[in-house]
Formats: sequence, structure tokens, C-alpha cells
Amino acid sequence: MTITVAIVYFSGSGHTHLMAEAVASGASQVSGTAVEMLRITGEQIVNGRWQDPTIMEKLDLADAIVFGSPTYMGGVAAQFKAFIDGASEVWFAQNWKDKVAGGFTHSSSPSGDKQGTLLYLAINAAQHSMIWVSPGEMPSHYLGKTDGVNRLGSFLGVMGQSQMDMSGKEALLDSGDRLTAEKFGQRIAQATLRWKKGEF
Repeated sequence: MTITVAIVYFSGSGHTHLMAEAVASGASQVSGTAVEMLRITGEQIVNGRWQDPTIMEKLDLADAIVFGSPTYMGGVAAQFKAFIDGASEVWFAQNWKDKVAGGFTHSSSPSGDKQGTLLYLAINAAQHSMIWVSPGEMPSHYLGKTDGVNRLGSFLGVMGQSQMDMSGKEALLDSGDRLTAEKFGQRIAQATLRWKKGEF
């Protein structure tokens, strides 16, 4: 059996893109998994409306969709919100019903109100009648580990955090956040395989 995991995301400064790559890396480690990385850009918004039929076709064909956006001002980026609104026809037809879903976000503050973004992503998935998957990882410091897995203690989705850098340097991702995102990608793929096989 083969499955496709689509990762649809917007990234402003590059950190969310690095998280998307880590999710993709983790998912691709699960045998039989194909991964599609689908990046939302501002150029896809025309007259205030997001549109990219190629991305929508790939999402319709995917078995799982992982949503990713940086947290700006306590919520998803405007570009990503435009994509969500652009998928309203998909919602009306319930084309994503019973697909596996998950989400991740990044901000420069340890909190940054990232939970607001994850809640929005989960609500959106629920409106599409999707099956939401959590990270399934205890914070490493609770277990006496130093690998940084789920270092921010998020259980609804994956959170990443990097210090704000206005110098224009290349984006860097905390090693623990990268590992958390990789493990999440594996979990998404494994859950999707079980779901398709009817193994709950």
C-alpha cells in the first residue's frame, strides 16, 4: 500500500519552510510514503483571492494533509488564511473528508500565542471533516532527555521557535524543533497507513 502526504505551508522568513522540510523528511522515512511539499506564496493571491489549481489538485489526491504557517500577531499568516478561504469550495463539497490532518507553526517568541494558530488549523481541519493527528510526544525535559523533542510542550500540533534576527541571515531551526517535526512526519505517515488499512 502506498500513501501520499501533502505538506501545504507558507513561510515568510524561512523557518516554517525548514519545519516543512523536517516533516517531509520524517514522513518519507515510512515505507510506501510519497511526500508533496506545496508552498503557498503571495503571488498566488490575485485580486485578494488565492488560487492555484495545481496545488488544489495535489491536495485532493493526497491521503494526508499537514498544514503549516508562521504565527503572526497570534494567528496564521495572511497568505495562508487566503489559501484556507480559497479552499471553501473544497469544504462545501467535503472533498477532504476522512483525510488525515495535522499542523505546525513557528514564531520568534517562546509563546508567541502559537496555540491560537494551531487551534485555527485544527478547527479548519474539523470543518473539512478530516482526522486530526497530534504530535504524540511528551516534552523531553519531563523524561530527563536532552534531545529537545517537544521542548515547547505542545500537544495539539508542532511548535517551533527561533530568536528574531533582523540582519537578513539565513534561517536556522532549533535542533529539537527539527527532530520534533521529523517525528511528527513519521507519525502522520504511520497514522495514515493504519487509517487506510482500517487498523485503529
